Amino acid sequence: MRSWRVAVTVVAVLLFGLIGTVAGPGWNPQPLDQALIVQSEDTAIGGDVVTDPVGTYETRTETFTVELDGATVEATVHEPVGAPGLRPGVVFMHGAGTATHDNFWNMSEALASAGIVALVPDKRMDTYTVRYRDYPAMARDYLHSWDALAAWPGVDPARVGLYAESEGAFVAPVAATENPDVAFVVLVSAPVVPAREQFALATDTYLRTLGAPEQLLRAVPRLLGSEVPGGGFVYADFDVSSYQQQMRQPVLMVYGTEDISMPVVQAPAKVIEDLAVADNGDYTLRYFEGANHGIRIDGELAPGFADAVARWVLGLPETADAQPRIAGGQPEQRFRAEPLDSPRWYASGDMIVLTLVGGAVLLVVGPLLWLLTRLVRRPSEPLPSPLARASAALALAVLAVWVLFVSYLLVVAGLALNYERSPVVVTGGWLGGQLAAVGATAVGVWSASSWLRVRRSGVRTGTVGTITLVTVHLGALVLLLAAAYWGVFPTLR
Repeated sequence: MRSWRVAVTVVAVLLFGLIGTVAGPGWNPQPLDQALIVQSEDTAIGGDVVTDPVGTYETRTETFTVELDGATVEATVHEPVGAPGLRPGVVFMHGAGTATHDNFWNMSEALASAGIVALVPDKRMDTYTVRYRDYPAMARDYLHSWDALAAWPGVDPARVGLYAESEGAFVAPVAATENPDVAFVVLVSAPVVPAREQFALATDTYLRTLGAPEQLLRAVPRLLGSEVPGGGFVYADFDVSSYQQQMRQPVLMVYGTEDISMPVVQAPAKVIEDLAVADNGDYTLRYFEGANHGIRIDGELAPGFADAVARWVLGLPETADAQPRIAGGQPEQRFRAEPLDSPRWYASGDMIVLTLVGGAVLLVVGPLLWLLTRLVRRPSEPLPSPLARASAALALAVLAVWVLFVSYLLVVAGLALNYERSPVVVTGGWLGGQLAAVGATAVGVWSASSWLRVRRSGVRTGTVGTITLVTVHLGALVLLLAAAYWGVFPTLR
């Protein structure tokens, strides 16, 4: 390569990197400056009240149908055999990863063996999609199950509460506010902050844990802060705080210290703050050392988890403010979950898809047209051989950049979801993608300079040939600019 082409390539790469830096929005999560004081390592619920431990009773199950507004769901009730008197009850509310009455089996059986009647209904799915979810409507659906459990033989209707896991914790405060007769609320791995903020914090934490480069971290707000192509996902900005500020029920919060997807300090602190607005000081917080998002260790419920929930429920109202209020392992949350800046118009919503699809179409439509004409008739003015090779190489090089980038993202996502680390893959894959981007830029400079040289020599490329060259180079430029936006190119900072 001639020295001037090397210089032009270097300048182009630096410009692409600069565009990726200034295109915005930036990403600078702020350190969390608040802490919750863990008063004891023991997760047991204190107080003098006597309660039956897990394993006291045999259990039995029964499945029945719950009538909702416009639909029905199946539900399974787990109840103790031979427990005296009227028993407390708890309705389970699903997170995003569960949906049927067969879920929560271990936990509901454990609670039933301590004397609690547990009801697990199906999640209503005809109104629940990836794009559209209505948490207040979901709360109304779950309250039908609450009504069914409150009327169940042997259940004390004044002692029926809610157990909500993960996404279900957006729904439980709504239901508790809508129906003041809900006796208590258990929030397990509750996001509390809007889902968009939680997703961003989780993604950032996963990437930092994997050792991802700074350029990839900048993609967090650009991906999660944008409008979704085709609309929907309004629920990602649902703020449960206003409902929590009306809750008067005692609340038990549970987290695992190894749950890096949740704001494990910020979220419970916000619940405590919101409850104070309602003059409600009845909260209890437990952190289970080594437990994940499902409060599990090596696939099993964390030791003491079911015992703590059972005793807290059975001991109410005495256990509502029993000491210690905050106990277990020490939680760690490095950064705050905060609102995300929105990308500018050229990188939000449908524009993301239009840019990528439009660039890809431009990249291939010219060559396809050229090939089609050769099948019909041989062009009188074929592309000069070096120019044909250069433009074909440019199209392939740009497509390779995007194939490598998307493949890299999929591999990194797989590592993050499986809690695995591979510095060689994370760092090496990113450097490989950057080298591919630099190489594509070099090929683009070569192809453009070849085209310019041909034009200066007076050699005609013909109408079809000119269309091919214009669309290939324009499509390559669009896709390389898009790659720059997503941080693929090296930067000086």
